[in-house]
Amino acid sequence: MPTSPPSHPAEGPAASAVGGSGSAEGPNPSAAVVGGSPAEGQAPSVAVVGGGPAGLMAAEVLGRAGCAVTVYDRMPSPARKLLIAGRGGLNLTHTEGLERFLARYGEARERLGPLIEAFPPADLRAWCEGLGQETFVGSSGRVFPSAFKASPLLRAWLRRLDGLGVRVALRHRWEGWDETGALVFARPDGGRVAVRPDAAILALGGASWPRLGSDGAWTGPLAAQGIPVAPLRPANMGFTVAWSEVMRSRFAGEPLKRIALAFAGQTVRGEAVVTAAGLEGGAVYALSAPLREAVLRGGHAVLSVDLRPDLPAEVLARRLAAPQAKQSASTFLRKAAGLAPVGIALLREAHGPGLPREPAALARAIKAVPLRLTGVAPIERAISTAGGVAFAALDGRLMLRARPGTFAAGEMLDWEAPTGGYLLQASFATGVAAAKGALAWLGGRGEAGPSPS
Repeated sequence: MPTSPPSHPAEGPAASAVGGSGSAEGPNPSAAVVGGSPAEGQAPSVAVVGGGPAGLMAAEVLGRAGCAVTVYDRMPSPARKLLIAGRGGLNLTHTEGLERFLARYGEARERLGPLIEAFPPADLRAWCEGLGQETFVGSSGRVFPSAFKASPLLRAWLRRLDGLGVRVALRHRWEGWDETGALVFARPDGGRVAVRPDAAILALGGASWPRLGSDGAWTGPLAAQGIPVAPLRPANMGFTVAWSEVMRSRFAGEPLKRIALAFAGQTVRGEAVVTAAGLEGGAVYALSAPLREAVLRGGHAVLSVDLRPDLPAEVLARRLAAPQAKQSASTFLRKAAGLAPVGIALLREAHGPGLPREPAALARAIKAVPLRLTGVAPIERAISTAGGVAFAALDGRLMLRARPGTFAAGEMLDWEAPTGGYLLQASFATGVAAAKGALAWLGGRGEAGPSPS
């Protein structure tokens, strides 16, 4: 198993775990079959399909329990999305109260709540620190490893998994099940391999950032089995805006700092970034779910932008009542209202050149700039994914009702959450839950899991 993130093909124990030299080759090869029921006293075998946070966490829980675990991943190295996400700081979780934390998951709270309560943020931080990676809390309550980036944590994690005997088969793309129920994987050499573990955990991610591994191709095999999958949609993404040429050419890439965005009764403070195509950034992502649904339903959504949320309208109006004298409008707005050039441009984009002249009306305009969003950024550019395996398709152990002994975890489940540590927390927690569900099922082979409450 690799002990560092750099790319390399599956070799050694990982390759032998999946029948490294026994697969047929050619355009339509028959699959080499590996595995089957263990001999008496032999450790149960578990295949984990997907080497992201949920899959690796499931592998750790299973490895600690003494299972023979193989992680299969289609990429040349595991956890690529985790590494990229951690370049600007790996936001593991959040320190806000659990009640407010769980509310971030919206409609999925009922199912995700008990799983996160069983592996809460404090446990995730303790796990991280157990790998020698201390954590700290940022000013916004977000939790990061002290090293800030993901690579030191991943290296330590892979070393731990290696010590637990977990094997990794890289460059193995899951294609579904064959007629015997075996898991089938395609390899880059054209060969195919079929494995029959005692249990399997699917942790295949969503469909955002497909170049890093999670491309959503798993929806086909599951749909073919009659397993309900909610359509995959972008989450935590930007939106398109029909900017003027001036806005697009002069202000693309400019940040809108210390603003407040409002839509459908929700208000979020933060920052956004003007792009050539529209608007993105943390504050936009926090409202992305209702904005997306509105755009998909009606073709557009109107987002309200408060350029000075720290100033009450009355105070701002008094400042704007000062004589403009010989100042240009831009200079006056910069000095009296404290607006940056990009904010002034946004104000003009919405209201045209004829801005209100009366101070109170101008203050109201600054504090409620209507911005018409005309489209949703594609899922390939989204941070995460909405939709996925319906919770109704899973029992209380996260086992697929249609495929006993097969469990699902992570972003491939039908939930979404804003950025801020909520995505990783739920991915880790569902990985733990699926692994424990698999262990319970293996311990009472064939018993149905509990129904969801």
